[in-house]
Amino acid sequence: MMTDPIADFLTRVRNAISSGQTKVVIPGSRVKAGICKVLKDEGYIKSFKILVKESNKIFISVQLKENAVAGIARVSKPGLRIYKSYREIPRISSGLGISILSTSSGIVSSREAKFKKIGGEILCNIW
Repeated sequence: MMTDPIADFLTRVRNAISSGQTKVVIPGSRVKAGICKVLKDEGYIKSFKILVKESNKIFISVQLKENAVAGIARVSKPGLRIYKSYREIPRISSGLGISILSTSSGIVSSREAKFKKIGGEILCNIW
């Protein structure tokens, strides 16, 4: 049993980037697909594809960019959730990085959350 699937997703992406791979396949979910969509929209990954394999298990194939991600870190954890309003969302690497938030409007980047003036749970930071 996995207690933090988002942290597992981030670790798989971090390990694939550090080992120089261009593609990584991870177990899928709606939240992970939302995070992949934000990463693609912000230019941190090339693309992602949702795959359905044997016995209806969902996987996500992520195409990585070279030198696009310097670091990725989990913020909110199962034992300690971090919620912020749109005014309190921190700047990452002096505005060069983003936070990914889970809001009432879905999974969004910190830029979009500030623009829409919505807060939520900060899932992770990427720079």
